Amino acid sequence: MANSVYAGFLRVVDRLPLPSLKTQKIIAFIVILTQGGIAVTGAVVRVTASGLGCPTWPQCFPGSFVPVGHGEVAVLHQAVEFGNRLLTFVVVVTAAAVVLAVTRARRRREVIVYAWMMPLGTVLQAIMGGITVLTGLLWWTVAIHLVASMLMVWVATVMYARISEPDDATTLTVTARPLRWLTALSAVALAGVLVAGTLVTGAGPHAGDKNIERTVPRLGIEIVTLVHLHSQMLVGYLALIVGLTFGLYAMGTSAAVKLRLKVLLVLILAQSLIGIVQYFTNVPSALVVMHVAGAGLCTAATAAVWAAGKTRQFDRSPDAVAAPS
Repeated sequence: MANSVYAGFLRVVDRLPLPSLKTQKIIAFIVILTQGGIAVTGAVVRVTASGLGCPTWPQCFPGSFVPVGHGEVAVLHQAVEFGNRLLTFVVVVTAAAVVLAVTRARRRREVIVYAWMMPLGTVLQAIMGGITVLTGLLWWTVAIHLVASMLMVWVATVMYARISEPDDATTLTVTARPLRWLTALSAVALAGVLVAGTLVTGAGPHAGDKNIERTVPRLGIEIVTLVHLHSQMLVGYLALIVGLTFGLYAMGTSAAVKLRLKVLLVLILAQSLIGIVQYFTNVPSALVVMHVAGAGLCTAATAAVWAAGKTRQFDRSPDAVAAPS
């Protein structure tokens, strides 16, 4: 049954124009932008207190999927929250487009699997967003929503790297195994930084709604303590990346990995600076949005370093060795 359904899907897809590699890469890059962009617009929703601009889900108001000019909810808040929901459809469309593109091109199984993770993950994200609204913006639901967005950015970035590789080339490891493990460890540290950041948000001043008739439950921990936790984890993450950089330069790696490392280091330092200014200026809304955007960029850059450590190439380079099967 499943095979016949998939065969039917292939027959339909084969009616589409055959996408070039460049087209596939463009679509994959747009997927990265939309997956990260939905997190940024979510931050805009939070800092403008528009989290309950549409108080129900999947409808905006009972009986209507669009804003209806409800007198108890400001028009701005309705527009911001509804705009964020509309962007979800853009995310879904681009996720579906990358599936169609790589399927029509008959890419290798690895690429197909990564592509299908995009629409499936987006649907789960939409459900998480609905839970966040229906629970009245409970801080931990917002935290899970953001972390899941960063995970989607990671997967989308690796997908882009795999789409860029030729299917019939040799798999080469350009980063030594111990340093591959160190790269993975830095990713774990980044996850810790992101989780700690969501805890800071959960205890911070931007709850996502400021209606005087209701109170959004917040994390009951002193925010200064959480800021110190977040910053110390960031220091640990940066230390791992610096150690990884020295190790890769000492043992040798590809130019692509070195370039991605340089970009990542710049992004981490910029993100750190934003966080420091944010703390000493009483968490202004604009910097919150920039900080979320920076989190997405750091996630994508770390994923790019990881993906570049093992790639497919036609010609064996002096600094690459064939990966064990």
